[in-house]
Amino acid sequence: MKKNILYIALAAVGGLLAGYLFFGDIFEKSVKQEQSHSHQVEASQMWTCSMHPQIMQPEPGNCPICGMDLIPSESGADGLAPGQFRMTKNAMALADVRTTKVGTAAAGGHSLKLSGTIQENEKAVGTQAAYFGGRIEELYLNFEGEEVRSGQKLASLYAPELVSAQQELITASGLKATQPELYRAVRNKLKLWKLSEKQISEIEVSGRVQEYFPVYATVSGTVSEIMVQAGDYVEKGEPLFKIANLGSVWAVFDAYENQVSLLKEGQPLVVTAKSYPNTPLQAKISFINPVLNTSTRTVEVQAVLQNPEGKFKPGMFVTADLALSRSGKDETLVIPESAVLWTGERSVVYVKTDPNVPVFEMREIRVGDAANQEYTVISGLENGEEIVTQGTFTLDAAAQLKGKKSMMHEGTESASNGQGNPLNSSGTPSTQAESNTEEMIFSEDFKRNMEDAIPSYLRMKDALVAGDAPAVQAEARELAGHLSALPTNALGAPEKSILVNSQNQVKAIADSDALEVQRNHFVRLNEALIPLMERVGSGTQTLYVQTCPMANNNKGAIWLSAQKEIRNPYYGDAMLACGRVIRTIQ
Repeated sequence: MKKNILYIALAAVGGLLAGYLFFGDIFEKSVKQEQSHSHQVEASQMWTCSMHPQIMQPEPGNCPICGMDLIPSESGADGLAPGQFRMTKNAMALADVRTTKVGTAAAGGHSLKLSGTIQENEKAVGTQAAYFGGRIEELYLNFEGEEVRSGQKLASLYAPELVSAQQELITASGLKATQPELYRAVRNKLKLWKLSEKQISEIEVSGRVQEYFPVYATVSGTVSEIMVQAGDYVEKGEPLFKIANLGSVWAVFDAYENQVSLLKEGQPLVVTAKSYPNTPLQAKISFINPVLNTSTRTVEVQAVLQNPEGKFKPGMFVTADLALSRSGKDETLVIPESAVLWTGERSVVYVKTDPNVPVFEMREIRVGDAANQEYTVISGLENGEEIVTQGTFTLDAAAQLKGKKSMMHEGTESASNGQGNPLNSSGTPSTQAESNTEEMIFSEDFKRNMEDAIPSYLRMKDALVAGDAPAVQAEARELAGHLSALPTNALGAPEKSILVNSQNQVKAIADSDALEVQRNHFVRLNEALIPLMERVGSGTQTLYVQTCPMANNNKGAIWLSAQKEIRNPYYGDAMLACGRVIRTIQ
């Protein structure tokens, strides 16, 4: 029995020894391979900053720009399709990237909103003129806006010519029996000077010459302008007052160039005054100006409003809602304007390809009419797809850093050096120009005028830094002149749309004396103008595209500067150095 146990023990030890001799080498190799693979993965792990994805370091630490803790970057072998890229949730939150599902607008349910002001009905404005020359001795009107009635005394004049005419009448009245034609001629002369029969008869009966003559209102209404002062000398026919009948007024709206095709005379609209938001008024388009305002790229649209109670006063802000019909389609896709990026002849959006994972890709689309800050989609999107509507420029910058398709890179996805820079055929990081496969051609005249606009823009930016609203207005007006001088004959619809948007934002800055309003429009101006500037070039100087993540209510905003040093135009002295350089325009 003891011998059997011993044999069994020896057999077990022998089996273990044989197993080690046969399989030990294979096991040791497997362990070494697993350790080697682990070391390779650890060695290849790169660390990046969620706020500054261009930062790539081989080990953890702090971001050299903002000091935040670095996070592991995503692996290149992520199984994504060419052109797709992934954003971390932290990066999306910091960039405030928001998405919206593409929806439809039912036929007949789409509307266009226009903004405008109340103006005097020029057809109902009368001008009170001087019917004889002289000196204004006294004015009986105290202020503009005063109500007057026909026949009311407005002023008194000393008129030497009228004094002589009165003397002629007194003399001719004694000769009317013998020279009736002379008598009638003198009386008619006074009538032409708007003296009434009663006044002429009083002069004739009294036999006395009046030195000062009253000026009576010939129409009833509201005094809209007093054009003279007491003591002024006026010529015959010179205007003295403007009197408007406000029983009817004009609502004058500005329609953008790409909205004109949606409008026609006689089209009904609903007008709402800011002063009376709960009392909309039905009206119709009475006139569409055939001449385009080249500085604002807008067309004036007028509607006549009946105003018997005088509620609508010139200068009031009003809005108009127009119902638009959809011909040929029951449903039309619409997307917000903020989702569309314009580059050359292309309009692109960023689509979130997976509803549960932050994976995005750029897609080229075709859009139609713009209304109420929305575009109709002709092709490129399907109902229910999810697109980026906020943070599109940030997402595009991330795509560029990852070497993916973007506004500046239309071609196929290139290799990357692991630091966000595409590699050219020689294996070295390529420049933006090398990776840009679509080259826009702008005329030399366009480039020259754009270069002339840069100093005005930079001075306006410096005025915003200094918080000098009047200086901002002055430079905005000069910049508007340069932008309106840009030749647009060779531009396609997207470029024109970008330019129109820039011109509208500059006009809004020039029209406002409130610094906060100016800065808000400066955000929108840069979103349109900087991509265009990057395509055209900056001429002989270098410009730096700078950004502040806290501007625009923590949504981030960009601007151009001629110096690398940060001088924040959105906060001025409050946060003068907030920002960083993200791109350079050579």
